[in-house]
Amino acid sequence: MLSMLTPRPNTHFIFFVLMAIMFSACPVAAQTPDTPAPPDDSQLTMFPHPDSRWWLSAQDNVIYQWHPGFDAKYSGPNSFHDHAEWATSNIATVFTGLELTPTTEIFMHFEAAAGGGLSDALGLGGFTDLDVVRNPTLGRTPYIARGFIRQIIPLSAETVPEERDPWHLASKVPVRRIELHFGKFGLNDFFDQNDVGTDSHYQFMNWTVDNNGAYDYAADTRGYTVGFIAEYFDRNWAFRFGEALMPQVANGIDLQWNLRRGRSENYELELHPKVMANRDTVLRLLTYVNHANMGVYRDAVENYLEGKTSKPEITDHLLQTTVKYGFEVNLQQNINDSFRAFSRFGWNEGQHESYAYTEVDQTVQVGADHTGERWKRKFDKLGLVFVSNAIKADHQHYLALGGRGFLLGDGALNYGRETIVESYYNVHVWRGVFMAADLQHINNPGYNRDRGPVLAPSIRLHLEF
Repeated sequence: MLSMLTPRPNTHFIFFVLMAIMFSACPVAAQTPDTPAPPDDSQLTMFPHPDSRWWLSAQDNVIYQWHPGFDAKYSGPNSFHDHAEWATSNIATVFTGLELTPTTEIFMHFEAAAGGGLSDALGLGGFTDLDVVRNPTLGRTPYIARGFIRQIIPLSAETVPEERDPWHLASKVPVRRIELHFGKFGLNDFFDQNDVGTDSHYQFMNWTVDNNGAYDYAADTRGYTVGFIAEYFDRNWAFRFGEALMPQVANGIDLQWNLRRGRSENYELELHPKVMANRDTVLRLLTYVNHANMGVYRDAVENYLEGKTSKPEITDHLLQTTVKYGFEVNLQQNINDSFRAFSRFGWNEGQHESYAYTEVDQTVQVGADHTGERWKRKFDKLGLVFVSNAIKADHQHYLALGGRGFLLGDGALNYGRETIVESYYNVHVWRGVFMAADLQHINNPGYNRDRGPVLAPSIRLHLEF
């Protein structure tokens, strides 16, 4: 996790200045037909990226968040703070890649994380800032985020165009093919993708919007793992399998290299059915099975009630390998050239402790985005989403008796579903400069009816080099 940076006293002034600059760059929809359109600046990076065998780019993402005080009958060590607070996160990444042959590519991504999150990223199942790393002792020393090989195995002569980016260098690929990936990466680079809600640097910011909250995907505390992914692509469908390392402890930075003690299997079927004429539809069906040194909520509760522990403690058990599993339905639908809708449903069995991502056992979300073409801002984007998160009965009982997870623990619990509404407007200012205003409303933070609701406004500055 990140070391915390205390904002300067004038941070609120900077917040409102940034808002004024951003909205001054955004013409209102009520422009008259005679109003001249802004210049068509189609370059969305500071510098052009040549079509060559190598790739070099970088980005910097700064998110400032604040929330006012809110009502809370009580608070515990892992509660979202009920007093007003602010925090700033900063993620800087350098992307490099090299096309060794037309079918073999190698990538290395370097990252540095600074700042922190509201309430040290505690107290919410759906936390407000995906960029926040959940361990304040890690500091801001740069690290290798990803280092992997991509191997393409052609299965057809026919090709289709592919957009070049820090994960793909080929400009065209076979329609039918197998792709293999070896090395260090984020499982969510390949699984649970959704064009409307995946990227916290351009889209939504909440953990349980950009990723499925019930997908406890294998990762260290920074969000990365080591593993192997095999993908098969056909004209209207794809299938992928991933085997990855789990952390040694919940939310840990060290991975478990002994596969008998910890590992994760992930399966995803991707379908492209023809639901609306000339409009893309993508349906992804995912399931995963995690093996790790996970505690069982019911065992922790029983040990406490029998007087074996002074409080419920999910980590108080002998070294063991237990199994946690879940599934997801992920849908996106293009309605027209400017409007897209999406939805996710996720579920896991909820008996074993939340281990790698967040404390969510079931989630449902529905949302949409809209480009700014109608008001002559075609690279701007507006988004809105509703999310409802839940935890299972054993998880609820554990928290109600005073147990703590790696994110939650108010000391008591008057249970209710944690519901989140998030909206944003992302402005393309110039070339690789983007700014966004974001607002999140969270009801029953940490699944607790005795606390909240919480309102969390944000400002984001994104630089794409």
